[in-house]
Amino acid sequence: MIRVGMGQMTVLGGEIDKNLNLSAQFIKNAAQQQCDLIVLPECLDTGWTHTSAIDLAKPIPGSTSEILCQAAIDNKIYVVAGITERDNNRIYNAAILIDSDGQILLKHRKINILDIAQDLYSTGDHLGVVETPWGITGLNICADNFPQTAFYGQALAGMGAQLILSPCAWAVDANHNNQQDPYGQLWIDAYTRLALDYQVAVIGVSNVGWITDGPWKGKKCIGCSLVVDQKGEIIKQAGYGESAERLEIINLEI
Repeated sequence: MIRVGMGQMTVLGGEIDKNLNLSAQFIKNAAQQQCDLIVLPECLDTGWTHTSAIDLAKPIPGSTSEILCQAAIDNKIYVVAGITERDNNRIYNAAILIDSDGQILLKHRKINILDIAQDLYSTGDHLGVVETPWGITGLNICADNFPQTAFYGQALAGMGAQLILSPCAWAVDANHNNQQDPYGQLWIDAYTRLALDYQVAVIGVSNVGWITDGPWKGKKCIGCSLVVDQKGEIIKQAGYGESAERLEIINLEI
């Protein structure tokens, strides 16, 4: 059994200090609720596709990851976070798994970069898993779990992953009507199929808030963070909306 915090936080485009401060608060709150692990969204530092990443992205390890590592140490909790990464002249959409001693155990660079984001982010070229107290764990990011790229998750399962953790930034048009067109079935289908075929649990955590820069400026991220267990059952789907910031707590059997 693992107790997981799903940090469905607001991400403000280009506001790296505010975003990291809020991340640290979510980490603290999860630890206070006896979580073993908190999963935070994709590109939580600068915002997904926000061009401020060109100037603000840092190496990993670097000043951005160090803030998250220190929060893990201070609160004795494992942390998964999506952040931008600078590597020489390239920017990557990355995710890291940090242990409760502040060590980065695993890093993933997003592979399935949407066409609209390819001018900003370079493409990752590897997958990995790591042993954790709750079992073998893999990382991917958001669209890496699209049905047409399901083989990334399948590969992680083939490497022994019992749990896949996926920072996300799930977005819709500004006028999207969730009552008429409920969000999230694509992810439910993708996560459920992976779980049923490979007995791997999947947790995807999205931010909330408006996209204020880049090709999708004017769209909104709406949460709906999702947990599917190894039997393919939906354990939790968090709330929908650009203001649906919350910390959801779930207990998951691995």
